[in-house]
Amino acid sequence: MKPVVTFGEIMGRLAAPTNLRLRQTRELEVTYAGAEASVAASICNFGGTARYVTALPKHALAEATMDSVRAVGVDTQYVLRTDEGRLGLYFLETGANQRPSNVIYDRADSAVSITPAERYDWDAIFEGAQWLHLSGITPALSENAAEATRIAAQKAQAAGCRVSIDLNFRGKLWKWDASKTARELAQETMRKILPFIDVVIANEEDCHDVLGIRAGDTDVHSGALDTSRYPDVARQVAAQFPNISNVAITLRESYSANHNNWGAMLYDAASDKPHFAPLDADGNYRSYKIKNIVDRVGGGDSFAGGLIFALTTNELSDPSDAIRYAVAASCLKHSIKGDFNFSTRKEVEALMGGSASGRVVR
Repeated sequence: MKPVVTFGEIMGRLAAPTNLRLRQTRELEVTYAGAEASVAASICNFGGTARYVTALPKHALAEATMDSVRAVGVDTQYVLRTDEGRLGLYFLETGANQRPSNVIYDRADSAVSITPAERYDWDAIFEGAQWLHLSGITPALSENAAEATRIAAQKAQAAGCRVSIDLNFRGKLWKWDASKTARELAQETMRKILPFIDVVIANEEDCHDVLGIRAGDTDVHSGALDTSRYPDVARQVAAQFPNISNVAITLRESYSANHNNWGAMLYDAASDKPHFAPLDADGNYRSYKIKNIVDRVGGGDSFAGGLIFALTTNELSDPSDAIRYAVAASCLKHSIKGDFNFSTRKEVEALMGGSASGRVVR
């Protein structure tokens, strides 16, 4: 399998243990995380090949981040080590019941945010590759990171790769131009990147925040979603950017921090057809009911990793199969602590086939 390349920042994740709040805890659990690294890890855990590109300072903690992705088989040979910049961090307190999870970012002046695009050897990075995956998180870090993201997409397209991006709007990060609101800056920046994109991934709110496209009067904070609105959202995205072949929208109904319903839609522009998953026996959309979430951080990245793996795997590449695989992969991630999805292809396909009881496998 030709490699999937992902480009973006990896950080230290410092989490308060066992549902403690950050102001309560006297210890933090340290793991490593980043949207694009998580996608690469998922692809490798499913049996694919992934190549991760980032910039890191030269010290032991930075090497530990690479140990975490190399442990699952991710190729890190094109990661830059720099004398400038620092390792980004984020702090997490996991919510419970009606108290939501909360993230505090500490990413200013990270190595990725200050490394210029020309420092990366894009020709070598994309040699033999079939796909590039990006997110809207990296361009939110700095003007420099935004330009590196745009150049990566442009170079990948020129090299014959398909390019995907998860819009991933993070209002806390879009701060590098004080003259604009977070939404204004995101919309202006992402519109320079999207002409090089084939596959767009978004959640219920991203298309509004990044592209100004609303799903009618759907209220994402009320719990139940009107899923009939989302094919039109996808059509509007594809109409604005005719280069886009697929639009995937995750559909999360959040009833509490512990209970979410989960599904998604994949729109195929060529056939003008939306594909929903999961489906019941009659072919109607019926979301997974996830009532005891272990860790939802990384759920969207697991979806992206599952979708890319499926679309690049012959027997899973039909849009209806690809979206089923992606949704099942992400559903399983909600049962796994940490940002990475350690589910296997066999486990994902078992859930796709209806094995959802959680009974012990002996």
